Amino acid sequence: MKTEYDVVIVGGGMVGASLALCLSQQLGVNTRILLVESFPLPENTGELGINDSPSFDARSTALSHSSRIIYETLGLWPLLSQRLCEIETIHVSDQGRIGSVLLEAKDSGLDALGYVVENAWLGQILIQQLRAEQRIELLSPATVLSVKPKVGGVDLELSLGKNTRQLSAGLMVVADGAHSGLRDQLGIGTRTRDYKQSALIANISFEKSHGYCAFERFMSTGPMAVLPLLDAANGSHRAALVWTLPRDQVDQLQRCSELEFVKVLQKQFGYRLGALARVGKRHCYPLSLIEAKEQVRSHLVVMGNAAHSLHPVAGQGFNLALRDIAHLSAVLSQAEQSDRPLGSLEVLLGYESKQRRDQKLTIGFSDKVIEVFAHSNPIVGFARTLGLLAVDLVPELKKQFVYHAAGEAGLGNWTND
Repeated sequence: MKTEYDVVIVGGGMVGASLALCLSQQLGVNTRILLVESFPLPENTGELGINDSPSFDARSTALSHSSRIIYETLGLWPLLSQRLCEIETIHVSDQGRIGSVLLEAKDSGLDALGYVVENAWLGQILIQQLRAEQRIELLSPATVLSVKPKVGGVDLELSLGKNTRQLSAGLMVVADGAHSGLRDQLGIGTRTRDYKQSALIANISFEKSHGYCAFERFMSTGPMAVLPLLDAANGSHRAALVWTLPRDQVDQLQRCSELEFVKVLQKQFGYRLGALARVGKRHCYPLSLIEAKEQVRSHLVVMGNAAHSLHPVAGQGFNLALRDIAHLSAVLSQAEQSDRPLGSLEVLLGYESKQRRDQKLTIGFSDKVIEVFAHSNPIVGFARTLGLLAVDLVPELKKQFVYHAAGEAGLGNWTND
């Protein structure tokens, strides 16, 4: 016997969990929502770092102002804000050139330009809220074995260890990551651009306080971001490092001793925050731009990294996914109120149309900025310098830059869509 659901979300990471919570708030009380995750979702323990799932690893995420608005609407911001760090200024520079930009929240009328939250904390809050929301059913660990289209929805067969389960959904959302097995199973192709680089991720601490400033430094080998984190209990000044490098260099820096790594990093970043005091465990992730060739089909939506996995240079991947979530939830709410099926292709194409411009601009910016700053041509380098100086000196340019970086253009009036 099949269990029937209105919405089945496959993937219980930050995107899938956020979508489930957003849908539970916007859809009717009788709408049945199921979240399926292949890793065991932890019980609520009240402790940070509760989850060993790769969905909530040791990395940190930069949340834009638009993401804050979305989480405020979900009622999660008071909890999240207990352990996140504001970004009050952003310093952008081009190594070896005079061009630089200093963006300040106070000049843009915002409380902060962004917020840095550790994935473990964000994950804990999301899981805690999911378990408190009785309208959302959780199935974990479970994997999708097969999906078969039918009139009015899809039939799914799930594996739960030694057992299987049959269920049906009016709408299935694929949110199981950049290398989505379900996306591939459904025959949805991707456009991929291999950057031939990897991101080296680590938590670091400095002699001096970061002063709530984020640093984005473009170098010939790739961009380096140093994002502010809350100070540790012992008073050490922590930051999150995201360092993009050619893969052979990343492999070497991951294997070398901490002393050697500190020496190389200090030379590249300089002494803006004094001497490096400590480096945590180093992780490496290969970087590619991955875009699904289809984001919607009848009774199907692809979201998050399964839909578009971006270079981390501008920190916009998860923020774009949250805006996708906000708009999809609003479109589905409208459909439900007008008695249209949630999985109707017309409804889903309406969502895709609303988000097309935001996605195109965000993906294009993240992709092209790598190309521009990696260019060794001196004419291009001079143009970069002029561009950074212009943004720094012309208030209206700076305001527009912050407006788009904060996700305000893409968010729009989503609650009234």
